[in-house]
Amino acid sequence: MEIDTVGRPRNVGWARAAALIYGDWGTSKAYVIGLALYSVGFSALPHLLAVCAVTGLVGINYIWICKHFPNGGGVYTAAGLHSRRLAMIGGLLLLADYIVTASLSCLDGFHYLGFDQEAAKKWAITAIFIIGAINFFGPRHSGAVAVWLAIPTIMTVAVLIAAGTPHLNHFHPEPPKEGFLHNWVAFVGMILALSGVEAAASSTGVLRLDPDASFDRPSVNRTSRRAILVVMAEVVLGTAILSVLAMCLPDEAVKHENDLLRYMGEVFISQKFGLIVGWVFGVLLLSAVNTAISGMISLLYVMARDKEIPETFSHLNNHGVPWVALMIATVLPVIVLNVDDSVTGLASLYAIGVVGAIVINIGSCAFAKQRLKLKNYEQYTMFATFILLGLIWITIALTKLTALIFVIVILVIGLALREITQRRRRAMPAPAVIGVGVPLAPAPMPIVAPSAPAEPTPSYEGRFLGETILVAARGWTPALQFALEESKLRDAQLLVLFIREVNIQIDRQGDWRNDFQARELFSRVLSEAHDSKIKPLYTTSDSPADTIIDIAATFGADTVVLGGTRRATLVHMLKGNVVAQVASNLPESMHVIVIG
Repeated sequence: MEIDTVGRPRNVGWARAAALIYGDWGTSKAYVIGLALYSVGFSALPHLLAVCAVTGLVGINYIWICKHFPNGGGVYTAAGLHSRRLAMIGGLLLLADYIVTASLSCLDGFHYLGFDQEAAKKWAITAIFIIGAINFFGPRHSGAVAVWLAIPTIMTVAVLIAAGTPHLNHFHPEPPKEGFLHNWVAFVGMILALSGVEAAASSTGVLRLDPDASFDRPSVNRTSRRAILVVMAEVVLGTAILSVLAMCLPDEAVKHENDLLRYMGEVFISQKFGLIVGWVFGVLLLSAVNTAISGMISLLYVMARDKEIPETFSHLNNHGVPWVALMIATVLPVIVLNVDDSVTGLASLYAIGVVGAIVINIGSCAFAKQRLKLKNYEQYTMFATFILLGLIWITIALTKLTALIFVIVILVIGLALREITQRRRRAMPAPAVIGVGVPLAPAPMPIVAPSAPAEPTPSYEGRFLGETILVAARGWTPALQFALEESKLRDAQLLVLFIREVNIQIDRQGDWRNDFQARELFSRVLSEAHDSKIKPLYTTSDSPADTIIDIAATFGADTVVLGGTRRATLVHMLKGNVVAQVASNLPESMHVIVIG
């Protein structure tokens, strides 16, 4: 009997993808302009415009990367084309970026909300722990939240630009001071607007396929290009225009490195509007903390799944969240905040991680022309970007000792964990190969007397359609027993779907052979099916409801059998009711039966 591993649903359109990317990328303008003014005063305009140009250049590179990596093109994947060690280094650099992103965004978010330095630090640490606790349940609805956060932010930026235009008669930029080297170092210190673009490449595996693509030959070029272009245009143009308007502010603006856009709203419109700006960007920055923590969890999980770090990091709780990775992702930003609790200090740690990760990603693609089938202009542009960002990274390493020490610590710890894991793997005996037609469980399973088949709930009425039945089960449940008996009675095709819920942002590929609970279930189903037409299916997903709907449509099921849910009220609020979601989104031609 063949057991199929089916892919996850690709249900994220370009608009939702753009909102998710904007939640990280779009926050950069909240601190990059203020930090630039704080650093070099009103001579910062050329530096800021150069930062915008580099951001646009990197965005173009990532449009091509997403095109060539439809199943996920983050640095960990791209570097893996050349070396597993290089992939690990790229992943660790990205991890360093996520750590500082969470710390910096949370701290600056509370500055925008109006808290002073001491209070902002206390509330930032508290908020990180709260966000980590919420992530324990693997909350859903992130796409809808991202859209509702992006819309008011874009509107606020538009109002700031419109209100600031009449103030252009106060435009008073200053020429850059000293020589090229001084200004190059100042420019490098402002490279704080690149973090979100890496998230775009990592998420291509869930993007909606292009019209001419298929699961066997996936392509997300159209979806990813639209999402990146929209966000890139807002980030580049919005930051550039706001940078020009910042040159119209009073001299006091250089003291508002923590909340410059709020101060801009107060000067251009009123104190009340400044408060609105503070709340809009404060909430957006706090959402970026959630994105960064989720990114760390996903990255650590994938590394553990690939056996680069101890398997402990991939252990899931009952909600599909890697709980050890969650603890690490929550604690690390708090440690960084306790070491340095200033926005300027955290900003100095920020760029070395993300720039390093982007350098490795773009460089890995540029040196894989034949494998990726790059066009000449794509490769040449990637090489040029690789050299430019490489020089920026070297400058950061030479001029920011604290940042260099920080990233070295992350690399040393991460690579040491990898070495320990690799040595343990080599010392362990090779596991037995599990295949179809041999016992699936590694040890004898207890014999359980079959239960009487469950009856459908009294609320079900009408003719039972039994040509193809889909049942979603995580164990030997009454719903599965009912579906199995009905399939035997009606000689129907039975699809037994096991969904391993894994709440991470990026690559969630899984193998039923490595899932003991799935092997145990499939073994029992096949042993009790006898001559029934059974097709076991296995998948990993962060959205069981979407997966059930997608597979029901793909395999043409006419009846879907589900077990009743017993989730607590808090979990219902965070993740929703799977049964209700499935029932409300299936076509009317499909019947839904709820057992229990």
